[in-house]
Amino acid sequence: MVMVKMPRFSEKKDVVIDEQSGLMWTKNANLLDFPMTWEEALAAVKEINRSGLYRYQDWKLPNRRELFSLMSHEMINPSLPRGHPFANVFNGYYWSASTCMRLPDQAWYVHLGGARVFKGMKYGSYMVWPVRIAENHGTGRFFQTGQKTCFDGGGHFMDCHGSGQDGEFQAGIPHHTPRFIPDGDCVHDNSTGLTWVKNANIAKNPLDWKSASDLVSHMNMENRYGYNDWRIPGIGELESLIDLEHHTPALPAGHCFTDVQNFYWSATTSMYDTAYAWVLYTVDGAVGVGYKELPEFYLWPVR
Repeated sequence: MVMVKMPRFSEKKDVVIDEQSGLMWTKNANLLDFPMTWEEALAAVKEINRSGLYRYQDWKLPNRRELFSLMSHEMINPSLPRGHPFANVFNGYYWSASTCMRLPDQAWYVHLGGARVFKGMKYGSYMVWPVRIAENHGTGRFFQTGQKTCFDGGGHFMDCHGSGQDGEFQAGIPHHTPRFIPDGDCVHDNSTGLTWVKNANIAKNPLDWKSASDLVSHMNMENRYGYNDWRIPGIGELESLIDLEHHTPALPAGHCFTDVQNFYWSATTSMYDTAYAWVLYTVDGAVGVGYKELPEFYLWPVR
């Protein structure tokens, strides 16, 4: 029997449904034409809802995980999946509706040229790409960011109601409760199905990328903790650990990991320059790159 792979994106005139995430995006990725501050972006999305853009009134500024769900780390300029149907993609930064909890006068944005996830002052000017959850897709097919608190452009606490922020919608699938189940030297994530080493500093010091790979291979040779299929996590797997309601580290409350470090290697090579690999910064949850030959990042094995 031949299995037919269904296309990821479904086009419906002016909108595109991502069947992988359950999200509907405007086909025009630069619908509002020019960059805006964070508060202007939130206000602009409210205005397009009042106008009933494409017959919908529930558009929103995407939260960080929604925007990140579009990224392909195999492509650059833009870092969208091969064959995507979007038009007018700007190969620069796009705002998310998620605030940086440690520095609440800053919000998260994603770079569409290369998939970098970083934070910037809310008075900065970046692009806006509205999203909504498509009909018949429930709460979507992505996990919540964890953010429940809202802040204004100056970083002051505010009521989430009517804000249009991540903390108001809390969109996505809720994580399992309990999420993390300790099992000896391992921790099982009930949400993603991944098993992590409980000690998040297994090498005791930062490594270069090859040394991290060599250590994982050695773990598998000796059947460490009863398993022989450990690996360096992909950048999406690392990012799945992040909870945007917390910082230092930006991990879910009550996690049972020990000796969590500030930055970790992923197994994902950067397509901008293959001498670099993607890395996760756990203080706030930023996603950037590191030079493979330098021993500057830590290893957190997964299976």
